Order: sequence, then C-alpha cells, then structure tokens
Amino acid sequence: MARSRKRVWLTFGNKSLVETPALWRMASKYADVSFDIRQATVTAEIGIMAVLFEGETERIESALQCLKEQGVTVEPIEKNIIES
Repeated sequence: MARSRKRVWLTFGNKSLVETPALWRMASKYADVSFDIRQATVTAEIGIMAVLFEGETERIESALQCLKEQGVTVEPIEKNIIES
C-alpha cells in the first residue's frame, strides 16, 4: 500500500471537545498512523491544531474519519505555491 503524508487543520469546536482525548483515541486505534502537531492554539472553549499525519493512505483516511466521528472538524491545509 502507498504511504503518504497529509496536513490538516483539526478544530475542537466546543468545551466538551477540547476536554476530550480525541487524538489519543485515534492514536490507540490507528497506531500505524503517526502524527506531528505542527501548530496549536487551545483555550477552554476551542482548540485548533495543524497536524501532519503519516502512514498508509487508507489508514490515514480511516484515522481522520475516527476524529470526525468524535466531532472534530477536519480540513486540509492548502499549500500556496507561487511560481516565478
């Protein structure tokens, strides 16, 4: 299977989600998918993280679906490429 990398924004949109161990749950179920938190802003009311996921493409998609099922908003990070 193909290995890939995917960069996404994870948004934990309310207090109950901020206090939920959603990433831990995902990681315990998808141990073959690694993740690196590149940037994060977390308050008592909202959490926003830029995360890089690495692993087999299908497993990354399943891991992201696991986060969505817990109520986390998952959005791709778009790369802006300027050609000169």
